[in-house]
Amino acid sequence: MKLTEYASYDALGLADLVRRKQVTPRELAQLALNGIDALNPTLNAVIGKLSNWEAAFAEQPTNGPFYGVPFLVKDLVLHLKGVPCDMGSRLIKGKFVSPHDTDLAQRFRKSGVMILARTNTPELGFNANTEPLVYGSTRNPWGTRHSAGGSSGGSAAAVAAGIVPIAHANDGGGSIRVPAANCGLVGVKPTRGRTPVGPEFGEPLHGMGIEHVVSRTVRDSAAMLDAIEGPAVGDRFVIPRPTRPYAQEAATKPRRLKIALSTKGMMNAKIDPACVRAVEETGKLCQSLGHHVEEATPEYDEGAFHASNLVYWCGFLAGGIAGASQMLGLTPSPDNLEAATWACFQHGASLKLLDLEMADTLCNMVCRTVAQFFTRYDLLLTPVNGAPPLELGVLNQNGSYGDAKGWYDFVFQHVPFTALYNMTGQPAMSLPLQQSAAGLPIGMHFVAPYGDEATLFNLAGQLEEAAPWSKRVPSVHVGNVA
Repeated sequence: MKLTEYASYDALGLADLVRRKQVTPRELAQLALNGIDALNPTLNAVIGKLSNWEAAFAEQPTNGPFYGVPFLVKDLVLHLKGVPCDMGSRLIKGKFVSPHDTDLAQRFRKSGVMILARTNTPELGFNANTEPLVYGSTRNPWGTRHSAGGSSGGSAAAVAAGIVPIAHANDGGGSIRVPAANCGLVGVKPTRGRTPVGPEFGEPLHGMGIEHVVSRTVRDSAAMLDAIEGPAVGDRFVIPRPTRPYAQEAATKPRRLKIALSTKGMMNAKIDPACVRAVEETGKLCQSLGHHVEEATPEYDEGAFHASNLVYWCGFLAGGIAGASQMLGLTPSPDNLEAATWACFQHGASLKLLDLEMADTLCNMVCRTVAQFFTRYDLLLTPVNGAPPLELGVLNQNGSYGDAKGWYDFVFQHVPFTALYNMTGQPAMSLPLQQSAAGLPIGMHFVAPYGDEATLFNLAGQLEEAAPWSKRVPSVHVGNVA
């Protein structure tokens, strides 16, 4: 098999070839590793290959739905036994090696994937771009002067370039959906509690962090969620399980949906006309498929949202830095943390218990208000980002922003649609339905009521069939490697 043929299959397609003995897992792994060797000097998506991947894969079950599929993991939150996790930080690089697989890593292995390498991420995940000082900039395969997004930018760039068909990602404010939008991928953020986050975490980022994947096809995203969803032992709460497999939902035509359409983002953000046009065109596509679409925007106390969100982000970041420093004997400083990270660490360390209590109170108000909106609509449609992929260097975590709030405001003005639904815990997805005049991807953002990934996958499958994106590939792609 050549790289061009390899990249023409999605993850389930490759797994089917393995089951039918038309290719071996080792052959697929070698193709993926060849793709890394060929493209990573350009993209900088992968920060380290796993030396023990073959031995670990040999111990995995052989009956998983993704058996033999090459896979990459984001270097943040998920841990692999015996593998470093640097979290995009000079403070931590080379100092933390996990003694065990996390719960989600175990689920991925049970699904049958071959975990081959780690992908780049911004420092501690607090950026919508992936340019950490410790590893450098990840570049977008659609335009290497542009950002791949963050914080799952390394995974997204690798999948978009055809190195692997699917890769691990996580999302605390848009970190699955933003890079999926930038790189022309499917990125589904599941409902809070849908996928396991233990044992190190109970509710990462105060319940706003959730893990899943980025992929090129809807069916891969759905089938992987089937493989990894459900509580793990010791999880703090259990949400209702799906009534039927998400893979089946992705192949099922949706009922006639009532869809709200909005181009109004947070922070009075200025939305690029290309993104406005993309949402309007997507709304017309949904109408042509029989759905009802009307303009409407959730109303909530945005000041309360930001006050709570700033406390959660800075408090969690400071706790993570303090905990890692105590465990590993480190001393955080401006010499080993990027400027914005250092400012957020200082702010988080200054917070009091009363600040957290008030943040929880404000969060409750916001969540209940937004939930009322979704009693009137089946889905909300917005852009993922305020503009097509930005040039590298715009979202510079080592720049000067004055203080933690300065950095917070700067980031969320550029990604003004996604973070609200981390706080509410609702499922949301980015679909690669649109492109800019320059040919850069523009992701479309759909949000569903709490627990209703089924409707997202119903519509995603329908839209993928009506406006297929599989033939669009970026200029930097394994199919172009001689």
